[in-house]
Amino acid sequence: MLCFSRRGAVLALALLTTSAFADDLRVATWNISNYTGSDRTSAIQNAVYGSFQGRSFSPDVIFAQEIQSNSAANQFVNVLNSASGSPGDWSVTFGSLTGTSGTNASDSAMFFRTSKVQSVATVKVGAAAGTSGPPRDTWRFDFTINGSVSGEIFSAYNVHMKSGTTVDDQNRRQQEGQLIANNWSTLGGNRLGMVVGDLNVQDSSQAMYQTLTAPGFFADPIGTPGDWNNNSAFRFVHTQDPSGNGGMDDRHDQLLMSAGLHDGVGAEYKGVFGTAYSTTTWDDANHSYRSWGNDGTSFDNSLTVSGNTMVGSSIAQSLIDTAGTAGGHLPVFADITYSTVPEPATLAIVGLGAAALIRRRRQS
Repeated sequence: MLCFSRRGAVLALALLTTSAFADDLRVATWNISNYTGSDRTSAIQNAVYGSFQGRSFSPDVIFAQEIQSNSAANQFVNVLNSASGSPGDWSVTFGSLTGTSGTNASDSAMFFRTSKVQSVATVKVGAAAGTSGPPRDTWRFDFTINGSVSGEIFSAYNVHMKSGTTVDDQNRRQQEGQLIANNWSTLGGNRLGMVVGDLNVQDSSQAMYQTLTAPGFFADPIGTPGDWNNNSAFRFVHTQDPSGNGGMDDRHDQLLMSAGLHDGVGAEYKGVFGTAYSTTTWDDANHSYRSWGNDGTSFDNSLTVSGNTMVGSSIAQSLIDTAGTAGGHLPVFADITYSTVPEPATLAIVGLGAAALIRRRRQS
């Protein structure tokens, strides 16, 4: 009977821990379109913390591109912290911010909530190489989740890759992809990886994308390969352009994830990893992954405002205003679920409950 009681107590503890101490980390990528820190404050705040039918962007980490300077990054932190509904705990880290174009260009930053992540560090993976290679520096951002039982190190490659469709454009993107693959191959230990950002890629057959999604590297959590450019079959996952003349017809902005985020151990992608995204609704129950604001009705047009079923008209207009008029982007996010370390007082309560269960089993 004692053996049975011990198993029962362990099972009760495991079930309680699983149900009571699970939490999510919302990770996003957002090309914020030539952000200098001097404009779009109210639009950004509403896009991030506005609510429609109970839904809100409300990220915990934003990997941003086109942050033009240190002062712009600090102002973006102020914008996030002063927004209505913000927890007010935003901070930022970056390697260097010298602008989107020009010599030694670098425009990627990691904005994060200090109550959610810690041990944040930056590593330069590759340098801008003028007109012959990567147009901007490639940075890796390492961090851990506060209170996570499994304690993995996350390594996120925040990219703003070469744009364009020519062979030269694709070759330069491939150089960037190979830099990331080479760096990821050197990392070990309890580590999870992501490639996040503006890939500027038109289809999944291009060399850069094939390099990044080769076995042992990264994968698309929504299992949606193909020729994304100007293809209505992918209207629910397009991210660009919500405001300009190009219309919503590209999937430039993506989150790719390593195998450790869908192996059933530790922190995991919240969703059915690798299952193709719905082609009939934006509200795919298999996925937490979203192109925020895209309800699938905007193909080849500006983002739908009136009647937008995902975010409503107010947030939709804010997303357009944030994107600007020169090839802007929607944010993309996904949730990572993980188990947290219980507080000591909670552990004591759980222990008392387990002891009571053992006593009841003995009495029976």
